Amino acid sequence: MGSNFEFVNPQLFWLFLLLPVLVLWYLWKRKQQTATLRISSIQGFKTGKNWLAQLKPILFALRLLALSAIIVAMARPRTVDETTKTKTTRGIDIVMAMDLSASMLARDLKPNRLEALKTTVAKFIQGRPNDRIGLVEYAGESYTRTPLTSDKNLLLSSIKSMEYNTTIEGGTAIGSGLATAVNRLKDSRAKSKVIILLTDGVNNSGFIDPKIASELAVEFGIKVYTIGIGSNGMAMSPIAIRPDGGFQYGNVQVEIDEQLMKDIADRTGGQYFRATDNEKLEKIYEEINKLEKTDIEEFKYTNYNEMFRFWVILGLILIGLEFILRITLFKGFL
Repeated sequence: MGSNFEFVNPQLFWLFLLLPVLVLWYLWKRKQQTATLRISSIQGFKTGKNWLAQLKPILFALRLLALSAIIVAMARPRTVDETTKTKTTRGIDIVMAMDLSASMLARDLKPNRLEALKTTVAKFIQGRPNDRIGLVEYAGESYTRTPLTSDKNLLLSSIKSMEYNTTIEGGTAIGSGLATAVNRLKDSRAKSKVIILLTDGVNNSGFIDPKIASELAVEFGIKVYTIGIGSNGMAMSPIAIRPDGGFQYGNVQVEIDEQLMKDIADRTGGQYFRATDNEKLEKIYEEINKLEKTDIEEFKYTNYNEMFRFWVILGLILIGLEFILRITLFKGFL
């Protein structure tokens, strides 16, 4: 809600240029407004100043003030109060299925693939205030990390705490990750249902074929955007676990089943993207954000508070005061 002051006809303020002209006219005509009497000597008259004669210019001043008030009234001053209400007419439900296998710790993205993904996904979530979003993570198996929710603080907290762990089985079960995401969306009543499926490898685990999972997505009217994350060629990736529990890194060939990801996207009406660095990853989520827009209907209510009446009344009062003084107190000098 905002309140603004405005003049409907500000061009009428040019009429104020008439005031200096009227002042000059008054000064030029002032001597002719008082009758003169020529005599040979004024010794027989009592000399003295009459204070009413000195106050006579007040009448002209009142007339100028009255004219000024009328000009302001004609310009129509008013305040404008505007209230805006938005209504989401088409909600979108989005589930992000993210690969959390050990290879997501590869350092071809900075500081690594997983941390780069977390930062980008957090920005994506913050840019979708009107949609419900859910999170699914998978490696050798999959599970729902956060069900569909509009609570962005919960989602951001869940993203922040996401990290690689050995709790779930190792490997990359793309089919299971996609199927779990489909399961979260199949009962959704949203007019648009979207899955963002991200991986950095090939399907080498799980009991569900990715093609069957994509057919399920088609059956439930779910669009899938697929993202392959990882640089072309070699990448510094975990190759072993040291005695202290940390990872030992070495150059590993980046292998992503791009054809599978393209097939899933084409079959469900989505698109396939490849993120080889942090910048491209951010641009991909920005592109998806543009492609999947939530329709928002905006209503604006405007209240006008007209203020010209005060200036009209003020002008009339000044004119009336000038007229009364002219026919009473200053009558003998007109």
